Amino acid sequence: MRRREGSRRGARSGALGLVHVYTGDGKGKTTAAFGLAMRAVGRGWKVLIIQFLKARESGEVLAAERLRPELEVRRFGTERFIDPRHPREEDLAVLRAGLEEARRSLASGDYRLVVLDEINVVAHMGLIGEDEILEAINSRAEGVEVVLTGRYAPKSFIDVADYVTEFREVKHPFRKGVQAREGIEF
Repeated sequence: MRRREGSRRGARSGALGLVHVYTGDGKGKTTAAFGLAMRAVGRGWKVLIIQFLKARESGEVLAAERLRPELEVRRFGTERFIDPRHPREEDLAVLRAGLEEARRSLASGDYRLVVLDEINVVAHMGLIGEDEILEAINSRAEGVEVVLTGRYAPKSFIDVADYVTEFREVKHPFRKGVQAREGIEF
């Protein structure tokens, strides 16, 4: 893994700053990332979670509010479904703003952990290029840990990652018509 230049504010000198990928078709990728964020906050880290494609308030977001200012969540999504073949300009603008926020936050060194929630899906759909996302990750300040979540993680993300965890659906009540439930799925 190549060393990155950058600020050391917020990141401890000598900290590794590894890349995690949480992917697969199973439930729990975002929840696992929030769990890691809570663990990091418990150890005194400052954490930022940037959510792409999500506008709806989830239980994780509501709980994270209680851990401010050590844990911040910023959402870059709309309530609409994005058709990857015909995305609306306003949807692309929101996603680009999220990438710019990620780029600034990763490079600043103000956070020890940055989670890019659903970024794998954004890349898979071609809404933001893999190369742009990788450039933001690779230009992060020394010691900044980064987590990429979402289905369909591109091979390029898996190749650059230090940790890759695949969540696999074995059984889910949605298949029997049970709708998403507050406190469990959101």
